[in-house]
Amino acid sequence: MTPDPLLDPPFDADPDPDAYLRAAMRWHFSPETGSPFWLSRAGSLGFDPLTDVTTHADLARFPNLANELRTARVEDLLPRGYGGRAEVVGVYESGGTTGAPKRVLLLRDWLDRLLGWSSAQLDLHGVPRGVNWLVVGPTGPHMVGDVIKAQTALRGGLAFTVDLDPRWVKKLISAGRGEEAAAYAEHIVDQVAFVLETQDVGVLLCTPPVLERIARRDALAGLVNEKVRAVNWVGTQLDPDTRHLYRTEVFPGVVLYSGYGSTMILGNAGERPGLTDDDPCVYDPFAPYMGFDVVDPETGRTVEYGERGQVVMHHVSKGLLMPNNLERDLATRIPGPPGQPGDSVADIAPVREFEDETVIEGVY
Repeated sequence: MTPDPLLDPPFDADPDPDAYLRAAMRWHFSPETGSPFWLSRAGSLGFDPLTDVTTHADLARFPNLANELRTARVEDLLPRGYGGRAEVVGVYESGGTTGAPKRVLLLRDWLDRLLGWSSAQLDLHGVPRGVNWLVVGPTGPHMVGDVIKAQTALRGGLAFTVDLDPRWVKKLISAGRGEEAAAYAEHIVDQVAFVLETQDVGVLLCTPPVLERIARRDALAGLVNEKVRAVNWVGTQLDPDTRHLYRTEVFPGVVLYSGYGSTMILGNAGERPGLTDDDPCVYDPFAPYMGFDVVDPETGRTVEYGERGQVVMHHVSKGLLMPNNLERDLATRIPGPPGQPGDSVADIAPVREFEDETVIEGVY
């Protein structure tokens, strides 16, 4: 079956959000094109996605099925409409912060769309093209390493990598073995130093805990200021005071840019361009494919703008439908840019407990 052209606009197009959503519902819930995962659950939803889901607000009608991705066969996530022609880039897992990891498929058509949008976001922030990246982040079952390597190639550079295992660090911290966790983090920074001392690196991607340890080493911080033109921080969050300190004093000549994302939305939201050092760090999702809502965790109702609540994430693309997923993060609800369905978010912080598990961030 030929996909609805509404589902395949150029990455820089601005499709009508409601028309796009209706096309996605037809794709994911038609027997000819939907995935076994969703088709087998359609009859128990209590509503008809083909007629009852027409706007972003209607995504709240879906149950949160993200936990089922811990055990679901990944083959069942692939929509039949691809007809065996889907290029699967990889099977990727969530961080495993709150129990057994969840798994998703990353398809080439979505990766290409994500990379096009992400690269345009980097351009808006002045992140240079044609330079090498040092990627300090999770590889293996995690999505971020492969995506950033592909991003680097798209932008004309080579990717140096330092593998980071967040699950091991969280396990050490949970067991009260903080000294071992700290030693592992220093091991990561040692490897960063090896690369920066010998290679041409224009962009450094790392997490705030790693960046903090880099900043503590005067010689290494000096190398960053000498060689690196942009630092892209991801994963755990920077508090506003530390972000301001890095931008104005520690790395004053370096572009500092961040993203906020999740494996469950197959990507990240970009930091809003044009923010000043005094502004909160606001993230706008790649709409209409990704969406945020900020809700009261007790009632599920949307909080007022400027108030804090828990983040609900939605992903709606041709390759994956994962709506109404309550994430483990708190945020301030911010109005989105004109025409964006749902919310933008700022001042991200983890909840203390999620799904009866203590949330430990560690190094990612």
